[in-house]
Amino acid sequence: MRLMLKTLCSAAALIALAASPSMAQDIEAETPAPRLMSSYATIDYSLQSDRENILFLDLSNGERVAIRLMPDWAPNHVERIKRLTRQGFYDGVIFHRVIEGFMAQTGDPTGTGQGGSDLPDLEEEFNPMPHVRGTVSMARAQSEDSANSQFFIVFYPRFSLDQNYTNFGRVIAGMDAVDAINRGEPPTNPTRIVQASLAVDNRPAPSPAQLASPPSEEISADDLNAPIGQ
Repeated sequence: MRLMLKTLCSAAALIALAASPSMAQDIEAETPAPRLMSSYATIDYSLQSDRENILFLDLSNGERVAIRLMPDWAPNHVERIKRLTRQGFYDGVIFHRVIEGFMAQTGDPTGTGQGGSDLPDLEEEFNPMPHVRGTVSMARAQSEDSANSQFFIVFYPRFSLDQNYTNFGRVIAGMDAVDAINRGEPPTNPTRIVQASLAVDNRPAPSPAQLASPPSEEISADDLNAPIGQ
């Protein structure tokens, strides 16, 4: 009986050993190889080409920022930005968190850093593209899959953000306007997006009166500290 059990165990072990290389190959076949950085699309700095993927931000400081959206890097995030832009979601929204030497963050209609759109949060689309000066990347909460509408523009390189935040674009004109965004968390006199638009849609630039008009409601420190939903 013992001899029979030993024989059966040995046979089972041999079958497992024989099967394991094939199983390993199947697992490897199911796991996609990581995409090489060289395979990602490069940035087109022309304001005349592919205008479907140029985002204009007309700011209350009287300047215009042009951002090249990169659907090859993060297709779902680019689609979200374009959808919200065409809905007018970003019009009038302030830069609520602006840190000297780091970045300027916007995209929250409440101006508190706690808000977003009614659309579902996005799954991360982390990519190897570096966070350099002018990078436009999606803000998120602790969860990697919590990006919704908020985004930030990087003042100086921050490579620690790479593969942790979804990089989806780059400023291709008007970086001096980004540099002029008022600092603070929140700023005392926040810079706001008067109008966001896609170049292909040819929306008229805001009038001087629109650029000069203040936000309809000021955001205080108490508002920032208030629980979500109040």
